[in-house]
Amino acid sequence: MTKVATNIEAEALDDKPVSWREYYEITKPKVVALLVLTALVGMSLSVPGAIPWQVLIPAMLGIGLLSSAAAAINHIVDQRIDAIMARTHDRPLPNGRISNQKAIAFATLLSVVGFVMLYLLINPITAWLTFAGLVGYSVIYTMYLKRATPQNITIGGLAGAIPPLLGWTAMTGEVHPHALLLVLLVFVWTPPHFWALAIHRRDDYAKVNIPMLPVTHGINFTKTQILLYTILQFVVGLLPYLVGMSSWIYLIGACVLNLVFFAYAWKLKFNAEADTAMKTFRFSIVHLMVLFVVLLADHYILPMAS
Repeated sequence: MTKVATNIEAEALDDKPVSWREYYEITKPKVVALLVLTALVGMSLSVPGAIPWQVLIPAMLGIGLLSSAAAAINHIVDQRIDAIMARTHDRPLPNGRISNQKAIAFATLLSVVGFVMLYLLINPITAWLTFAGLVGYSVIYTMYLKRATPQNITIGGLAGAIPPLLGWTAMTGEVHPHALLLVLLVFVWTPPHFWALAIHRRDDYAKVNIPMLPVTHGINFTKTQILLYTILQFVVGLLPYLVGMSSWIYLIGACVLNLVFFAYAWKLKFNAEADTAMKTFRFSIVHLMVLFVVLLADHYILPMAS
């Protein structure tokens, strides 16, 4: 009887009209917007002048759609643990505002439309690399690494770091070392960014047996790792200037941003207050966004000045 009742409830949910806001929420729009920004910077830095709108619009849409599909798949896969965690229990899937079937259909539609758009209107290499990013995040990270190792975000972070490369290949059709350097900037930023949130939500992850670093190795160890990664981030942040990819405008901006991030990490390690971890997490988002805007400004402002 219980199984029958569950099936009836599932069918009723599937027939219930779903607001566009529920679909919008499972795409993680703020995260996708940041990814698309890094892709835009990759596009801009790959050429000396303006980006043709014939490339800009389908590239941004295609990358955005596949990134949104990956986010939706993450919601589908994680809905059982999301229902238990305080931070995520009110998401559309665990809350019952959208059915599993509709979420799967929506993610599939986004994936197909995004891939076809990139393949036909941009180039095959960008389409396949973007699809690889989707698989890396929604399958390799979400389905396996997240539940298998405390280094999940370190390894899986590569999927979230790939958008600058996608922007570059969209314009040039080739994988360039400078594009890989942009990927590296995001890659070394990801662990301290996410671990700060993981410290704040340690009990939630412990409750659902997800082996995040603060759960498996303790909060103090995680704070040390965040501090060390901000030092690594400072070193990596110098590379675009050292290889001649950017000028003094970027150098000053990167040094200031990385020093502030280091200051947050230092306070988190040695003089933390109740909200320091969350403040560090929030600043990390601002850090990446402003860093890539500075890269963009450096690319366009200096040639105009000269």
